[in-house]
Amino acid sequence: MTDLPPVGPLDSSRVPRFAGFATFARLPRIDEVPRADVAVVGVPFDSGVSYRPGARFGPAAVREASRLLRPYHPGLDVSPFAEQQVVDAGDIAINPFNIGEAIEKLQQEAETLTADRTRLVTVGGDHTIALPLLRAAAKKHGPVALLHFDAHLDTWDTYFGEPYTHGTPFRRASEEGILDTSALSHVGTRGPLYGKRDLEEDRRLGFGIVTSGDVLRRGIDETVDALRQRIGDRPLYVSVDIDVLDPAHAPGTGTPEAGGMTSRELLEILRGLRELNLVGADVVELAPAYDHAEITAIAASHVAYDLVSLLTLGKPE
Repeated sequence: MTDLPPVGPLDSSRVPRFAGFATFARLPRIDEVPRADVAVVGVPFDSGVSYRPGARFGPAAVREASRLLRPYHPGLDVSPFAEQQVVDAGDIAINPFNIGEAIEKLQQEAETLTADRTRLVTVGGDHTIALPLLRAAAKKHGPVALLHFDAHLDTWDTYFGEPYTHGTPFRRASEEGILDTSALSHVGTRGPLYGKRDLEEDRRLGFGIVTSGDVLRRGIDETVDALRQRIGDRPLYVSVDIDVLDPAHAPGTGTPEAGGMTSRELLEILRGLRELNLVGADVVELAPAYDHAEITAIAASHVAYDLVSLLTLGKPE
């Protein structure tokens, strides 16, 4: 490790936001610095979707929207880019025609990126990518607690007989023993299901559910308190499907559901997780072709920024 101070983003008061390389938050590339405490990495993959494709273009859209981010986070009172070295690690190229091969390659790349103390904030891509990312996290930390923000459960068994899709990653992760089943939570779920059995099977896997309606009725503070009690000091992975937000706040996604959370609610819940043992995170399912005025991309870029900030506040001694 080097004692050199972190290299931060370009100064937008000197270099216009619309100029320069389109890295996340205008941060340095991973090959431009001697170390990386946190790496933001893209996974342009959407071969596991069941409805509207296009999330393969999500990483590029998030980088473009992130040009507006600034280096100090007043909500968390932290300057994440000054306190640790945050970099853009580019995109991981995986096979769009072979899901099994893509999953294996992503796991290998994630393990390589985190071989030292680097932690990842991954931008998808569809939710299939959560499985190899969880495998990599569990290989390093043991079974992890999971906080899953999503309109959907993503614990279905198969789609069209296929076990690896964007609706099945957490079923597979539970079966593989890489999740701490005493600390699993869905947040923001809503909408119709295939049947009551979906909820029963999800419960058997160990998940607790906080629906979007629960967030509305209980409020942010009560929701955060319940989540923190469930997570404790366990190593935590946070997975955010941007469709957890209502389509009014995130129209650019493949499977939108009415009645979702606001971007304010999501960000405030995330900020309530400060100083937990966060070991990795992802933001997925942004499909820019269905977006309007970059509404969804802006929301996703702020979610990624908050996750980077949380990794700063929760970094190991």
